[in-house]
Parts: sequence; structure tokens; C-alpha cells
Amino acid sequence: MTRIDDIPPAWDERTQLTTFLDYTRDTARAKCEGVSAENARKALLPGSPLMTMSGLINHLRWVEYHWFQVVFLGEEDQGPWTDEDPDREMRIAVDFPLARLLDEYAEQSARYRELVAGNDLDKKAQRARRSGDHVDLRWILLHLTEETARHNGHLDILREMLDGTTGD
Repeated sequence: MTRIDDIPPAWDERTQLTTFLDYTRDTARAKCEGVSAENARKALLPGSPLMTMSGLINHLRWVEYHWFQVVFLGEEDQGPWTDEDPDREMRIAVDFPLARLLDEYAEQSARYRELVAGNDLDKKAQRARRSGDHVDLRWILLHLTEETARHNGHLDILREMLDGTTGD
């Protein structure tokens, strides 16, 4: 996979926001290139037994699902988490091939690109956050960019620990 550049093709707000989210998504996928199935499932940090490359990709996928479908669109939450296991998306990721998780993440990202293109950045989410605030689409894009970028740092660390691969 070739990562896209973080320079937007136009300088309007929407293009800048979506370019950066796509850039962080592509970076996450690029960090997984060439990782073996075995390595994708390894938890290397003693204090974070759920932090695997597979777990992080699945987490990113389900975080986007939560913000776009559950919060923004107001759909019923069909995520894998439960009250008893709020991090289940990371736990079950090791049961699936990394390639499948990456494909599902890419397919979902394409659907959400269309969703974003069809809505005003000022449009408020159907569901409120725990604080009672109804965030707008702009905030969701910024939040997802921040979350994905943060987890790219985790993917960076895991990849280097797994096989010495480093990158941008």
C-alpha cells in the first residue's frame, strides 16, 4: 500500500480535515504491511495485554463505527463491546487474520468518506456524548484524526519491537 500525502488537494476546511483523517488511516495500514499473522497477534507490552497490531486496527475500525454510526447517525450500537468487556474489540481481533481486519477497515473508511461528503460539517450528531453535548461532524473528524494518530504511535512501537521496522 502506498500512503497518501498529508497535503490536501484543495485548501478548504472539509478537504483539509478529510485529507488528514485519510492520511492517518493510511498510515495505520502502512504500519501493518508485511506483518506476519503470528506477529500481528503478539502483545509485547506487559502493562497492555490487549495492545496487539490486530487489536489496534480492529479498535480503530470500531471507534469509527461508534462515532459515525452510533453517535452521528444515532443508530443502535451493534459494536462488539459489552458492559462486562468494554475492550472486546481488541480482545477478539486476534481471532481474525490481520488482512481481513485491514480490508474491513478500508471498506468501512470508504463508506464513511461518502457519509462525510454528504453532510455539512456543522451538522450535529443525533446522540449526545456522556457530557450531554451534541458534537458536530467537524468535531468527529478532528477527534478521529487525533485518535488514529495516537494509535499510530502505538503501532509504530509494536512494529519496531516485533521486527525492527521503523518509519515515518
